[in-house]
Amino acid sequence: MLEPAYQADVVVVGAGVAGLSAAHRLTSAGVTTMVLEAAHGVGGRMATEKVDGFRLDRIGQLLSTAYPELRLTPGLGGLVLRPFAPGVLLHGDGRHHRAGVQAGAGGARGALHAVRALASAPRSPSAPRPPRRPVAVPGRQVSVPRSRSGAPLGTAVDQARLGAALTRLAGTPAERLLARPELPAGEALAARGLPARTIDGFLRPLLAALLCDPDLTTSSRCADLALRAFASGRLCLPEGGAEALPQLLAGTLPAGTVHTGVRVTSVSTTSVTTAEHGEIRCRAVLVATDARAAAELLPGLRVPESHPVTVVHHTTDEPPGTGASLLLDADLGGPVAHTAVVSQVDPSRAPAGRALVSSTVLGRPPGDVDTAVRMHLARLYGVSTARWETLAVHHTAEAVPAMRPPHDLRRPVRLLAGLYVCGDHRDTSTVQGALHSGHRASAAILADLGAGRSMHVADPLPTVPRAA
Repeated sequence: MLEPAYQADVVVVGAGVAGLSAAHRLTSAGVTTMVLEAAHGVGGRMATEKVDGFRLDRIGQLLSTAYPELRLTPGLGGLVLRPFAPGVLLHGDGRHHRAGVQAGAGGARGALHAVRALASAPRSPSAPRPPRRPVAVPGRQVSVPRSRSGAPLGTAVDQARLGAALTRLAGTPAERLLARPELPAGEALAARGLPARTIDGFLRPLLAALLCDPDLTTSSRCADLALRAFASGRLCLPEGGAEALPQLLAGTLPAGTVHTGVRVTSVSTTSVTTAEHGEIRCRAVLVATDARAAAELLPGLRVPESHPVTVVHHTTDEPPGTGASLLLDADLGGPVAHTAVVSQVDPSRAPAGRALVSSTVLGRPPGDVDTAVRMHLARLYGVSTARWETLAVHHTAEAVPAMRPPHDLRRPVRLLAGLYVCGDHRDTSTVQGALHSGHRASAAILADLGAGRSMHVADPLPTVPRAA
C-alpha cells in the first residue's frame, strides 16, 4: 500500500497559547492539525507550579477583561477570569491611595469620579507641607511639590485631568492610537503635558506593571494600547493559575491533536523533522515557539531583546489588609514593581487558611532577592514579613519580548507559502498579542490552503527505530 502524501494538513510547532489558538481556528475550519511540543506540558511561559496546595505562576502576566481575543478565541469559552479590585492601589508618602477606573456599567467613565473622590480628602490644615523632592523624568531631573492631598497623582486639578484623559483614551479607536507619533513611552508621557508627579506617581509604575518594562523604553503606541485596555476594562487573573488558559485551549482541541515530549529539529514548507519520530509530512508548518527557539528553526528570524522578570511567592496566615488589590509602589523605593495577595483575587491558588502573596521584580534582581523583597513588602503592606514563608522564587531571563520603537505590531506571520510563524514576538508582548498572532497566522494558512478544499485525515505519528 502506498504511503499517504502527508500525515496532516498543518503541523504547529509549539503548544503555547499562540500555537494552540491557531490550532483551534484551523481545526474548526476542517484542517487536520498536529501540535508538537518539546516540553512535557503545554503553555510555555504560561506555567504554574504546584507546591503544597499553592498554585504559583512563573511569570504571572496581568490580563485585562478588555482583551478582545479572550472573547474571540475558540476554546476559551470556559475561561474564568478573577478581577482585581477596581483600578490599582498606590503606596506613596507612607499611605495607600486608590486610583484608576471603577467597576460596573460606568466603565472608564468612572475614572474621573475616582480621582475626584480621591482629591476630596485633603490633608489636615495644620499639617506641614512636605518638602520638595526630585522626581525622575526621562533625560532630566526636576523638582515638583507633593500634592496637598498627599496622593501620588498630583493636585486635585491634576487628578481630574488624569481621569478625563483615561476616559478619552478608553473611547479612542485603536487605529487612532497606532497613528500617533512613536517615541519611547517615558519620553511620550513627559511630552504630553501631564505633571511629573502624576507621571512618576501613577503612570510610570502602572505601565511598568503592564509592560514589564521599568525603564519605559517600550513604544508609546504599545503603551497607549496598554493604558486603553486598563481604562476600558479590569485587570484580572485566570482562575487556577496562568496555566489554566493553555490547558483549556489544549483540552478542547480534537483528541490526538496535541503531542508533548516531541522535539522538532528542522522545518520546511512540507515537513518537519523530529528527534523522536523522524520526518512528518504536511502541507504547511506554523512555528509557534518563543522568538529564540523560532530563530533556531528559521535562520534569519530577528530575536528581539527581552525583559527579565522575577516572581517571589510568599505565604502567611495573616494576610495584609489590602484585599484583592494590585499594589504598586509610587515612590519606587525597592525592587518590587507590583504585588498582590493573589489568594484574595483567586482563592483557588492557596489552601484554606493561608494567604498567597505574589510579588514581581522587573529587570535584574538584587543579589539576595528574597531579603530585599521582604524588606520592601514590609513597607508596602505596613506589616512585618519576618515570619512569612518563601514558597518559590522564579526568575525568567527572557520573559517578555521588548517592544522598543520603532515596533511593528503586525510583524509578518507568513514567511512564504507553506511556512508561517506566530507568537507574542510577532504582535504585542502580551497574552492578547500572542492570541492575536495565532489568529493572523491561521487566517493566512487558510487563505493559502484554499477554502472549501477536502482536507486529509491525520495519521498517527510515525515511529523511528532507536539504536540500541
